[in-house]
Amino acid sequence: MANNTSVRPFGMKDKLGYMFGDFGNDFTFILSSSFMLKFYTDIMGVNAGIVGVLMMAARFVDAVTDVTMGQIVDRSKPTKDGKFRPWIKRMCGPVAIASFLIFQVGCAGMSMGFKVSWMVFTYIIWGSVFYTSINIPYGSMASAISADPDDRAELSTWRTIGATLAGLVIGVGTPMVAYETAANGATVLSGPRMTIIAGVFSVLAIICYLLCFNLVRERVEVPQNTAKLDVGVMLKSLVTNRSLLGIIAAAILLLLGMLGMQGMAAYVFPVYYNSASAQSMSSLAGSVCMLVICAPFASRLAARFGKKELSVVSCLFGAAVYAVCLVVKPTNPMVYVVFFSLAYVGLGMFNTVIWAMITDVIDDAEVKNGVREDGTIYSVYSFARKVGQALSSGMIGGLLTMIGYTAAVAENPSAYPEILDSIFRLSCIIPAIGLAAVAVALAIIYPLNKKRVEENVAVLAERRK
Repeated sequence: MANNTSVRPFGMKDKLGYMFGDFGNDFTFILSSSFMLKFYTDIMGVNAGIVGVLMMAARFVDAVTDVTMGQIVDRSKPTKDGKFRPWIKRMCGPVAIASFLIFQVGCAGMSMGFKVSWMVFTYIIWGSVFYTSINIPYGSMASAISADPDDRAELSTWRTIGATLAGLVIGVGTPMVAYETAANGATVLSGPRMTIIAGVFSVLAIICYLLCFNLVRERVEVPQNTAKLDVGVMLKSLVTNRSLLGIIAAAILLLLGMLGMQGMAAYVFPVYYNSASAQSMSSLAGSVCMLVICAPFASRLAARFGKKELSVVSCLFGAAVYAVCLVVKPTNPMVYVVFFSLAYVGLGMFNTVIWAMITDVIDDAEVKNGVREDGTIYSVYSFARKVGQALSSGMIGGLLTMIGYTAAVAENPSAYPEILDSIFRLSCIIPAIGLAAVAVALAIIYPLNKKRVEENVAVLAERRK
């Protein structure tokens, strides 16, 4: 690896560009994780368990496509636009179109077999093929934008800001537009509105990806990996990499907690509290906490105490908040929003620095093995995040089925008081357990504390002189 001195210095354009990249990612990712289950249960009439099984089964496909894309990226030749940037321009259109196809209300009148087949096809082509082909190069690109760990921490923060802004637009705006009031006063999802929303977000995703491509520059020249692929050696290197295994475990558990919060919000607010506005307010409050508290302070706290150390404490705080909420059981939806927001600060601290932790893992592997494999390591991590997403959706779908939730509950909630109580309990228990488990995984498995990270940076700086 060498630094490309002909490119302008790292600066605000790169931060903004990297922010727009995750903004584009989350226009489709957050929409899918927050509303796909709701759309297919309430609009399409598909059993929640079936949707959950699909989301988990698709991850077996990702086990192949993610690592394959990582190898493609590592073995691709750098171009005048860099090694990673070209993929963003190539794949932004396909991923946006595939996301739009998932939410087609025109299929609601078709047979159940057709609806399930359509759901399977569009979800896999979106997530396992096109999203993978743009997300792997995008995430791997961080280590090529700058070799400075402080710059990478800034990129991690700005990436989180992008995700937060996308969450703000989707989480706040979508419930305000997508829900309507039925004749009996119930708050129900509108299928035609969801199709329009998905189309608008797809267009916005393309715009954000193109802004990312035009603003970001690659400065660290990552050569083409021409070594013969030995799958056995690669797998051995990955499964014996404790830092990678630790961050994978934490990522899966984080998504169980975070997406559990977001996924259950589509049920606890409009169904339990009968308030779509409270769902919008929870997303707004969570986003404000990320932008006002987590983004400004996470990198500073991580620089002082260490990324691992900060993440353990913050996740334990989030878990404790939800444990208290479960006991208090607020009757006012805005009080629940307060608990939701406080917990979001806890998970937000970890979520803000996690992308910088991935570059720490890549550095750690290079120190040990002498080979730079940004694409392969990031692809394995990306796959782990998808597993967390799938397990969250599958878990929520399965648990909703177990408690007896159907579209009839959404249409007449007051007739099912026991199911409503179960929805509330799940909305607290899922994130509480998930965040507590993240803290345990980081504390026990993940070895890259502040001292170890600084030692690795010094070793690599000496090698590159």
